[in-house]
Amino acid sequence: MPGTLPRFPSMPSSFLSSLPRGINPPSLPRGISLPSLPSMPRGVTIPSLPRGMSLPRVSVAMSSVTEAPRRLLQDCCSVLDHQTPAGLCCCCWALRPRYKRLVDNIFPEDPEDGLVKANMEKLTFFALSAPEKLDRIAAYLSERLTRELNRHRYGYVCIAMEAMEQLLLACHCQSINLLVESFLSTLRLLLEADKPHLHILATNSFVKFANIEEDTPSYHRSYDFFVSRFSEMCHTEHEDTDIQNKIRVSGIRGLQGVVRKTVDDELQVNIWEPRHMEQIVPALLVNLQQHTHTNSESPAEQTEVCFRELLGRAAYGHITNAVRPVLMHLDSHSLWEGRSFAVQCFQIIMYSIQPQHSHLVIQQLLGHLDANSRSPASVRAGIVEVLSEAAAIEATGSVGPTVLEVFNTLLRQLRQSVDYQLTGYYDGKRETTSSEEKTLQDAVIKTIGSFANTLPVYQRSEVMLFIMGRIPVPGMYPALGSPNAGFEGSRMIQVMLLKSLLQVSERYGSSNLLTALPSSFLEPLLSFTLMEDPEIRLLVLSILTSLIDRRHNAPRLTAAAASVTFDVSVLQRKEDRCSRQDNLFIRKHAQRLYRHIYLTCKEESSGRSHYQALCALLAVVCVELTNEEVTVDLIRLVLALQELALSNQECLSVFNRCGVHAVCAAFLLLLSQLGPPPPLHQHVTQVIESRQSSAPHLLPQDLFCDKPRLPEGELKVDEDFLFAQSKICEALTGSSYSAHAERFNTPYTPQITDEDRLSKRKSIGDVISLQIDMDPEYCDTEQKPQTEQITFETLKNAIEDRGSVAEDERRRMQIPRPCDLLTTVTPCLVVKVVEKFQTAPFEEIAAQCGARTSLLQSKLDHIFDLIIRPPPSPSGHSPPRSTPLYEMKFPDLCVY
Repeated sequence: MPGTLPRFPSMPSSFLSSLPRGINPPSLPRGISLPSLPSMPRGVTIPSLPRGMSLPRVSVAMSSVTEAPRRLLQDCCSVLDHQTPAGLCCCCWALRPRYKRLVDNIFPEDPEDGLVKANMEKLTFFALSAPEKLDRIAAYLSERLTRELNRHRYGYVCIAMEAMEQLLLACHCQSINLLVESFLSTLRLLLEADKPHLHILATNSFVKFANIEEDTPSYHRSYDFFVSRFSEMCHTEHEDTDIQNKIRVSGIRGLQGVVRKTVDDELQVNIWEPRHMEQIVPALLVNLQQHTHTNSESPAEQTEVCFRELLGRAAYGHITNAVRPVLMHLDSHSLWEGRSFAVQCFQIIMYSIQPQHSHLVIQQLLGHLDANSRSPASVRAGIVEVLSEAAAIEATGSVGPTVLEVFNTLLRQLRQSVDYQLTGYYDGKRETTSSEEKTLQDAVIKTIGSFANTLPVYQRSEVMLFIMGRIPVPGMYPALGSPNAGFEGSRMIQVMLLKSLLQVSERYGSSNLLTALPSSFLEPLLSFTLMEDPEIRLLVLSILTSLIDRRHNAPRLTAAAASVTFDVSVLQRKEDRCSRQDNLFIRKHAQRLYRHIYLTCKEESSGRSHYQALCALLAVVCVELTNEEVTVDLIRLVLALQELALSNQECLSVFNRCGVHAVCAAFLLLLSQLGPPPPLHQHVTQVIESRQSSAPHLLPQDLFCDKPRLPEGELKVDEDFLFAQSKICEALTGSSYSAHAERFNTPYTPQITDEDRLSKRKSIGDVISLQIDMDPEYCDTEQKPQTEQITFETLKNAIEDRGSVAEDERRRMQIPRPCDLLTTVTPCLVVKVVEKFQTAPFEEIAAQCGARTSLLQSKLDHIFDLIIRPPPSPSGHSPPRSTPLYEMKFPDLCVY
């Protein structure tokens, strides 16, 4: 009969329809029958059995079922619960596809036993042998995991994920795409669950997947969900701190896996887009801020590793997108004021990115500083401090193509801070304090020094000239700062910019003084030594000392200025003579430098620090520019300073006079040990010993102390306490200095210029009226004839031919000259001119040309007289005219 099944000993005849040939159904124990089928989903029906056949409804007690049929029962239940069979034969486990049987075999009866390794090896071998079945295997594994997840059987979920991971690791790169989609969809299910341990499980699996290198491109993957979910995990708040830390660490590792998987693949999602960076970076910074480095598994430790890897993979065009979220996070959480966390963040950034990209971070910080110019001083100071630390880290790199723009931004912040300090408001209506603004100003000055330290020497020279051009120099840049700042604001800006200049000069280190102190820099700098403000004068002296001091002896020499017992062996001295560049610097600038030192000693507002700085400057000049001429000039200058302290014409206090005497004593004692003959040292020592016994107030160690002991009344100095010019000349006689000893016969008197007449000004505003604010002492009652100046018109008139009256008449009548006719008249006139030169006598042509030559020579002589004319004397008497060099007659042996 067609619909009848053959009878089996222990199986009901109505169980199944006919089986294929060679397939025998398994037998059940006696008295045991299959249970009734549960209800199927709507729309799904089981094929009808032949007429007269039905499945018995028998309840089965699982405890009484033996081990052999138990497996068959489970498989049948599984098939009937979750499969849509095409025929009733699919209900039989033995008739299912092989890959499904292999997948089912990896699951143990007890999930605590873990994955069945032997069966997993069979599944792996089958997958490698038939790679076209990988997508089916992955889909069935995902389906099985979903079923176990819905039943809350988390042990089997872990087993299914482990199987997927092993298949991913075992498959070749060409076929891995068949597994990835099912794998990622499974991870989404686990990450959407509400169980923390499933989140951690999914994250660990994703990290393993991210470490797999793929050769085959994939055009349809999307990691947006994983970026969002992992970032959310980084912000997790849980009542259990351990669970919270584990979830956050998993989120951080997940973000690291996303970056690792996508950053080097151009076909994947661009992880550097702002929408992704604005999720990733804040998630990392939150964990970096709220946790400490307790162990290697702490969120902060993992965050720093992930953050460094992210920045290390950033290319040139990605730095901006990676740094901008950091700035936004620090702004929104007010983290600039604490400074420590902001500095830590940018230290990580600067050490992680490629060195050639460092200037991009600097530019973003500078732009952010400008954007916060109306923020509180604490915020601006925090940004500036971060800039300083970033510049120190970038010492091996370059500030970038816009070097001067960096310093221009910082100087602009200084000016704004001065305005805010004077007005008391930083945003028009929000109050600020003077202490906060001073903190900001100190931070900006420190940052300028940090940036200058990263530059080569030639760029530091440009920076110093740039800063000098921003300082109000007397007679050159009288207007500075905002109109509301006033004179006090200009003075404060002067001080701030000079402090910035000092920061740059301390790190200069040039071997050529002509390069370090060009005329365009030295002249405006020396003009500040004539200002009444003592702070400005002290800064200028410090700048000069640091630029001239190429061997870093200034700290030792400053200590020597406070004592008369100093060992010169501790100094770093050069053994050879002055170089050619040093000699050129001496000839060009030495006298100007001496003059300003002399005039600085005349200032009544000088204090202890000023005299120590003066002594250090003189000592540095003596050490760095060692030759006989410089030594003699310095001794003449010191003797002139001694006479200045004794003069009654100068309105100097007792302390000022004692300070000048102390500077002379300290410097001569140092100079006498640097090369001059021993008799000079003996004379200096004798004078100092006399002062120690009877006039200690004339020595630096007693005067430059906290409580100096000054004599009452007017200062009286005996001859024994003074350095005698005659004894100094006698000590230098017979040595190499004797060739210049005759210069002692002419006392040093600095030349007084218009610049010195304006030295007694109270503020920068007085500079505006330079022409009328003259000292009457130097103004003559009689009007002096103006000196003819050499201008362009003078040279033009000398070269232009105006040698005869006929020529003047021709010009007056606007008649062209013969040479002009060559280009302006007709060809017939040109022929006449040529005939004249061809037919005229030679004597006539020679006389005409000779007259023009004589006139030109006389005009040139007049110009030479103007050039070599000596400058006018302060007394008003013109010095005797010396013979010009070009008129001197030399012996024949000197002419080559």
